[in-house]
Amino acid sequence: MRCCFMLVIIVAIAMPALAHAAWDAPQAPAIPAADGFVVIPAAAVPPDPAHTYRAIFDSTLAAAKPDQLLPALNMAGSELNAFAVSHVPAAKVKFAVVFHGAALDGILDDAHYRSKFGVANPNLPVLDQFRKAGVELFVCGQNLAAEHIDSTTLAPTVRVASDALIVLISYQNHGYAVLNF
Repeated sequence: MRCCFMLVIIVAIAMPALAHAAWDAPQAPAIPAADGFVVIPAAAVPPDPAHTYRAIFDSTLAAAKPDQLLPALNMAGSELNAFAVSHVPAAKVKFAVVFHGAALDGILDDAHYRSKFGVANPNLPVLDQFRKAGVELFVCGQNLAAEHIDSTTLAPTVRVASDALIVLISYQNHGYAVLNF
C-alpha cells in the first residue's frame, strides 16, 4: 500500500512537467526589441487578416529601468509583431501612441536621455521603426508647457499635439480602441 501511495505522489509531482506544452518560440519580425508573438493553434480569437485593427496607446508609464522600453512601446510593438506573424497586412493596422506623464522621459533625444539616466535611450530605435510602420506618435503639448519641457529635446519622430486627452477623444471618435500603459 505504501508503494502505491508513493507512486501516486511521484505521478502528481511529475504531471505538471509532463503536461508542459511545447510552444513555439516568440517571433518579433516587425519590432525586434518588443515582446514577440507565439501562434496559438486553434485559438478562440485569432488575428484576422481581413479585419482593420485601430488602437491608440495612451503612454503614461515610465519604464521600470532606464535601459528598458516604455510599457506602451513594448505593448504596441508586441501587437505589431502579432499582426506581422499572423499575416495581417500593414494597411490593416492603424496605431497611434500619445505620450504624457511619466512616459515623457522615454521620448527624450539621446543626449538628454543619457544626461538624465547615463544610458542610451532604448526607445529611439523603436520610435523610428514605428514611424516606418505608419504608427502616429504624439506628445501632450499641455504636459510639455506645464513641465517647461523644450520640445527640441524630444525625439524628432514625435509630434507635439495640443493635448493628450484631445488626441485620445479624437481617435476614440474615429473607432480606435484606447489601450493604457
